[in-house]
Amino acid sequence: MKAVQVLFDETLLQQLDRDPEVKRDGRSAVLRRATADYLRRVRRKEIADAYQRAYGAKAGLGNDLAGWEDQGAWPEK
Repeated sequence: MKAVQVLFDETLLQQLDRDPEVKRDGRSAVLRRATADYLRRVRRKEIADAYQRAYGAKAGLGNDLAGWEDQGAWPEK
């Protein structure tokens, strides 16, 4: 692991230090988990945005299938 310097305002640091999870596991462990959670959320949003761009309402079926959008139908029961 590599040490990094992070600045917190006093109030936020006091709130962090009062947390039971921080008392049990330490600041570094909690901040590592929080950072990992943040990066997972960012990655999920990037993936969701990519899907939206690729399959969103404006994307359609692309040039290769232009004109065929209305040809699909669900089978009758």
